[in-house]
Amino acid sequence: MTDGTACASDMAEPQFVHLRLHTEYSLLDSVVRIKPLVAQVRDIAMPAVAVTDHNNLFAMVKFYRAALASGVKPIIGVDLLLRQADERQGPTRFSLLCLDQTGYGNVTRLVTRAYLEGQQKGVPLVDREWLTRASCAGLIALSGAGEGDVGRALTNAREPEARQMIADWQAVFGERYFLELQRVGRVDEATYIAAATELAARTGTPVVATNDVRFLAATEFEAHEA
Repeated sequence: MTDGTACASDMAEPQFVHLRLHTEYSLLDSVVRIKPLVAQVRDIAMPAVAVTDHNNLFAMVKFYRAALASGVKPIIGVDLLLRQADERQGPTRFSLLCLDQTGYGNVTRLVTRAYLEGQQKGVPLVDREWLTRASCAGLIALSGAGEGDVGRALTNAREPEARQMIADWQAVFGERYFLELQRVGRVDEATYIAAATELAARTGTPVVATNDVRFLAATEFEAHEA
């Protein structure tokens, strides 16, 4: 998964797999519906796909059943917001992907805790101290690209701070923590990618290429914006 791909013994070469994708269950954020998503993934022969809705797992059952029925491997995940010590900076983003049943149980507990204990002005947030080896067992962490804490530090030329953040994440996830690289046309994207790839090489941190999917076709862009 280090380059956003999935492999199978009968494939000639690895294929790209979407690991960050919001559906209609990320309210006011996506126009992707489950059945068309799974149908398109199947039609382009993508072997697997992840759904990482914003702060919720509402699509999980529908997605899981539809994917299996279409011969697509479903990857269950969630996008979460991490509270920052300086609340004026606003929360940063990261994603968790389930490796197994233990990971699924842990991610449901983290999401529930964010709603019950972590809300700030109605927004569910995760506190850093909640993320321990035990509470994150069975989970893969994605850095959030430019919207993550490491990405924010690198974009603002705070490389030593970013290096410490990576060390903190690795203390919890080990080799299951990945720096995300995205090319979606955001401001400071090139700065982040250059800094992230260099830091990943220096620290031995695996990287993964992702997209930030909110619609399935270019023609849906205006509907998404609306």
